[in-house]
Amino acid sequence: MASFLKDISRFYGTGEKNASGQTLEEFLEAYDPYKYKTPSCTTDAVIFSYEGEKCERISDLKLLLVRRSNHPGIGCLALPGGFAELNENLEDTARRELEEETGVKGLVMEQLATYGDYDRDPRTRVITTAYMALVRRADVKVQAGDDAADAMWCEPELEKVSHEKVLHEKVPCGEEIFYRLTLKNEERGVRTEAYVKHTSAGSGLIREEKFTVVRQGETASDHAAIIVQALLRIGERMQRASAPVKEL
Repeated sequence: MASFLKDISRFYGTGEKNASGQTLEEFLEAYDPYKYKTPSCTTDAVIFSYEGEKCERISDLKLLLVRRSNHPGIGCLALPGGFAELNENLEDTARRELEEETGVKGLVMEQLATYGDYDRDPRTRVITTAYMALVRRADVKVQAGDDAADAMWCEPELEKVSHEKVLHEKVPCGEEIFYRLTLKNEERGVRTEAYVKHTSAGSGLIREEKFTVVRQGETASDHAAIIVQALLRIGERMQRASAPVKEL
């Protein structure tokens, strides 16, 4: 096949041939991108909003969710998102899908995490990159579109719960924390609970973390885990912002 890119000048390296005697052009011409099965890539957007001039508490936040109109997870609450196009950067995918499904655009978006468990989607192997944003509610207008049956602001509530409450058995705590995520919109008659396990290992500069859905309620796939991670991230930043400044 010909090169995927028009300009390959950045990829010549030292300009020498490889062990098979191929130049870069010859290598690309013979390369078969379909030799191996490859995953699909998607993005999901965690969009928080607040009223007033600034946001200081998690309880001030609302979360933008859509209700899926198609399989998989039809009828479930989901984060706005979708598949990346071949010639599209991931952050552009996140913005495009957000606008197509909710009408919201022009936000500053931060990459949150990648979720890639092999069993997260029944269609094929799908790896998603989650982004997050924070916006004043008055600055955006929400309107469902694309494959979203509805788009709405929901109130997220996050609470730590005991292992026994979730698993119905006694287990050593270790480095596991369980959260109950409640999502509600009284006007739309929406209320659902999901339970998420936060596992961490390591200490100091390197730390391994994983968020896993234990019970998903009416949320799609692993979106409850993504939401919990985003809430904890933004909550930590709010705490740091409100902490008193130490004098030097």
